[in-house]
Amino acid sequence: MSKRFANFTEFYPFYLSEHSNRTSRRLHFLGSCGVLILLALAVVQARPWLLLAALVCGYGFAWVGHFFFEKNRPATFKHPLYSFVGDWVMFKDILTGKIRF
Repeated sequence: MSKRFANFTEFYPFYLSEHSNRTSRRLHFLGSCGVLILLALAVVQARPWLLLAALVCGYGFAWVGHFFFEKNRPATFKHPLYSFVGDWVMFKDILTGKIRF
């Protein structure tokens, strides 16, 4: 049975526990960087198909990290909104040095 979280503050420690593998965190970070680049290109070049590429890039890198390095199922399957927010909070925490890259 899936654990329920009252809010994101409760969810984030669980999210981080699902990302304890350093290689997985790096893959998430690289995927998020790719998403930002593809989103910028989609806007600047007016190419909407790059939005789909951004989605594939972000989830592709993250899921490789989960399936091959963490050996767990992505939290996005049971907690899609919190997981999406968690990706960007972890990205910020890596950029600011709060989480080891």
